[in-house]
Amino acid sequence: LFQILGAVILGFGIWILADKTSFIAVLQMSSPSLKTGAYVLLGVGALTMLMGFLGCLGAVNEIRCLLGLYFTCLLVILITQIAAGLVIYFQKETLKKELSRIVGNLIENYDPLNNDGRNLQDAWDYVQAQIACCGWSGAKDWESNEILINQSMTAYPCSCSNSSEDLQMDSGFCNLDGPFNDNVTYADWPVHEQGCMDGVEKWLKDNLGVILGVCTGVAVIELLGVILSISLCKSIHSEDYTKVPKS
Repeated sequence: LFQILGAVILGFGIWILADKTSFIAVLQMSSPSLKTGAYVLLGVGALTMLMGFLGCLGAVNEIRCLLGLYFTCLLVILITQIAAGLVIYFQKETLKKELSRIVGNLIENYDPLNNDGRNLQDAWDYVQAQIACCGWSGAKDWESNEILINQSMTAYPCSCSNSSEDLQMDSGFCNLDGPFNDNVTYADWPVHEQGCMDGVEKWLKDNLGVILGVCTGVAVIELLGVILSISLCKSIHSEDYTKVPKS
């Protein structure tokens, strides 16, 4: 069971590193902290699988030192996860500001002709199209884009469009239909009014039950492992190392 749990955590870390078409990709490519977190998940997953194997070996062969090692590592992992959850909860405003900075820089430097940032830009276009949002706090964020400024705001990001005519264009800039007045702004664009920050928060609220359920399930399984390992250690009065498989 704990090897399956380790495989799930390991798979989650791999998904964060491999995902190139969602909001996770935007964060992963822009923030080194998320990439570091993904590597931490890989390490925790691999360690959990190893501890699961050692725990099974210790239980079958009644070896207290292996059970003690299993108990210690599992307890450390559980405490670390709780600490990480508390840090995220109490630092959520700081995290929100960091996300705003990351997306703000992305929007300001967005250039469809820049192949170096294509993966990151495509990921953000995907987010705007899927969540039906525009910018981080709203479409006004795009008024800081250098290319749109040079075009006097007579173009807009296609992935923001709420027009069925732009469904085939999911990236780059679309031209605004004229005639134009002297002060074209984002308010003249046929784009979604909702900012992606509100869209992401809504998604989190809608899926909060699932997220909390998974986290709670993982914590309960780990807690059961801690309790069972203690019980097995107490039930083993003497150790017979001749039962340990020899290579």
